[in-house]
Amino acid sequence: MTDAAELRRRTEELLAAHPPAATERLDFLRARFDAGLAWVHFPEGLGGLGLPRSLQAVVDAELEAAGAPDNDPRRIGIGLGMAAPTILQYGTEEQKRRFLRPLWTGEEVWCQLFSEPGAGSDLAALGTRAVREGEDWVVNGQKVWTSSAHLARWAILIARTDPDVPKHRGITYFVCDMTDPGVEVRPLRQITGEAEFNEVFLTDVRIPDAHRLGEVGDGWRVAQTTLNNERVAIGGMRLPREGGMIGPVSKTWRDRPELRTHDLHQRLLKLWVDAEVARLTGERLRQQLVAGQPGPEGAGMKLAFARLNQEISGLEVELRGEEGLLYDDWTMRRPELVDFTGRDAGYRYLRSKGNSIEGGTSEVLLNIVAERVLGLPAEPRTDKDVAWKDLAR
Repeated sequence: MTDAAELRRRTEELLAAHPPAATERLDFLRARFDAGLAWVHFPEGLGGLGLPRSLQAVVDAELEAAGAPDNDPRRIGIGLGMAAPTILQYGTEEQKRRFLRPLWTGEEVWCQLFSEPGAGSDLAALGTRAVREGEDWVVNGQKVWTSSAHLARWAILIARTDPDVPKHRGITYFVCDMTDPGVEVRPLRQITGEAEFNEVFLTDVRIPDAHRLGEVGDGWRVAQTTLNNERVAIGGMRLPREGGMIGPVSKTWRDRPELRTHDLHQRLLKLWVDAEVARLTGERLRQQLVAGQPGPEGAGMKLAFARLNQEISGLEVELRGEEGLLYDDWTMRRPELVDFTGRDAGYRYLRSKGNSIEGGTSEVLLNIVAERVLGLPAEPRTDKDVAWKDLAR
């Protein structure tokens, strides 16, 4: 029996034992994970069966046809796209078994405590400190731009554990309990009026050494796994044709002929083609992922995602004229996820401005593409061998 046929058989068994119409959503998701049908490319016992990643589509199609619930992947995207692959690669067996199941089912939401007020684009300059006390690490510092921190149970965190070595070598990677009394989450209101992300203050937060991922001082290497997966998750999402930002503006063009002009038509055609090229490139990137870990190519996809969103949303505002300037809701809200297509054109235009910052600024990603994809000479880095404590700040 082929792997695909075996997966269909296992999926049929899952559906027979847990009919979606008669099974509580969480019970079904737990059963799916335990059957190895959550991530088929993960190891057995951890939501998978050790099969090629490409076969996940077989399971997803069967379950969708049966009306089975999904795990609301947009709501738990940080856990799925960033925390899970990092835990799988660097976590202990105990960590994998503790965190992966409730992460995948959505019982526990995750956030990312990486960027700081003084360490955004230069993430390795971070100053949040973790000091060892017995079997615990005591963490103090501030993080910023933390999406979903107000919803999260756990966070992936990088902190400085050795200030006496160059900045990239003195970082360690942890899993932080967001319910610790030393964790304070404050909303950051953005240009849309919402507060989907936060600043997080860490005051004497105690993290057991058992929640460390990777070796002490090796956090930068561990973080690269997270960041590479983050860029693929943001820029390489699977979309149908006219999915994402290009969909609403194309629909407006078809439905509102009175708004059309020759100039806007030419621009829309170009952006439609660019969006389709990006979508197909994303499909190819996902096929490459079947054979290994994401690499710097994800930076290129994330760059294209940001540019396209900003150009398309700008075109949509122009197309709609005065209507495009309207914005329906300035109420301070704390959304669970960003809804680009379910809101009006004004929201999309404003929110897309953040696309070239979140998940790595476009300037940093251009350097990554230049150096690691095109093989161009690296920019001079005078602080490369200077101890972090001696850096000018």
